[in-house]
Amino acid sequence: MEKKITIVGLNYYPEDTAIGLYTTQLAEYLSHNNFKVEILTGFPYYPSWKIADSHKKKPFFFKETINNIDIFRYKQYVPKNPTFIKRILLLLDFTFGCYINSFKIKQTDLVLTIVPFTSSVLIGNQIAKRNKAKHWFHIQDFEFDAAADTDLVGNKSKIFKFLFWIEKKLLNKANSISTISNAMLAKLQSKVNDNVPTNLLPNWVDIANINPEKAKKHPFLKSDNFKILYSGNIGEKQDWNLFLEVVDKLKNEKIDFIVVGSGSKKDWLIENINECSNVQYHPPVAYKELSDLLCSADLHILFQKNNVVDTVMPSKILGMMASAKPSVITGNLKSEVATVMRDSNSGLYIESSNIENVVNSILTFKNTPNSMGENARNYVSTHFSSEQILSKFLQKFEEII
Repeated sequence: MEKKITIVGLNYYPEDTAIGLYTTQLAEYLSHNNFKVEILTGFPYYPSWKIADSHKKKPFFFKETINNIDIFRYKQYVPKNPTFIKRILLLLDFTFGCYINSFKIKQTDLVLTIVPFTSSVLIGNQIAKRNKAKHWFHIQDFEFDAAADTDLVGNKSKIFKFLFWIEKKLLNKANSISTISNAMLAKLQSKVNDNVPTNLLPNWVDIANINPEKAKKHPFLKSDNFKILYSGNIGEKQDWNLFLEVVDKLKNEKIDFIVVGSGSKKDWLIENINECSNVQYHPPVAYKELSDLLCSADLHILFQKNNVVDTVMPSKILGMMASAKPSVITGNLKSEVATVMRDSNSGLYIESSNIENVVNSILTFKNTPNSMGENARNYVSTHFSSEQILSKFLQKFEEII
């Protein structure tokens, strides 16, 4: 008899970056492997922070079927300027709409809740309880820790003590929990009781899709100069002040910086690079263009703030590595990303306060051939290929059901 899985999470197709992409690929993989899959989600909005044109005129509660998967949507509030308070309003509104939609699930064997948002766990609990189903949480981001780390509100605020208390209560109701990095797994295990099973199930990359042997030169990167690419979310977790300093110090070199993406800091960044002749900004590309984009760069960069240690494992890094091009990444030396960079020898990881080291590293990559790009692709092919990781998900699903 066909088993049924209900996935609860804010981000889903046609979002084709970050969590939306991973949830979609997981759901479709399960569907192709003889599971009936239903999705409770919001309207697509990320990373532009506005409802996608394809869904703007749809009713607030909307059902569609894509690739044999039933998708129940609610048109949630989306703030143009996502401050901490406005993110809370988004969370509350999505939770309300998702709660209404949850009554449309008439039978299921397993509920998979994608975190963030932690409030989605409440909805997942209700669905699981009504259907006598198992409940699995998959944590892509500890959003309360991330908010604290990026100083969206005062770190010592009493609100965080309350939020972490709620989070712990909810996590301990799970039948199983997984997360995407070793550091996040350690954090998870510090939040739950010993009797809650925890698993490491990292994000993945489709190495057949991001393939330098098949990629064509992308129009954004046709310059003859040395081309440095940042592609991804333009948000609070990245160190954009460091980026501007690096751009300024390298303004007399034959180097082009290309930024492709969207997010809460996009308008701020565009305003601040307005007079920088060596920086270009472009909106996000479709997933089908991603291989050409990533593989056309000479060097990838990701400048993270020092205080973001183990709450997030940026998924964009896997695509960067699959392109067979080296990377310069900054952030906290204790982070998971720093460990991956050391183990793979696929680029340089530098403490974000060391701007001279960053600049010198970029110049070294510009002037000296190296094999770090090949190392990067070999590493993700071995450890993070989509077929390898998704088959582990499938095995865990079969075990828990």
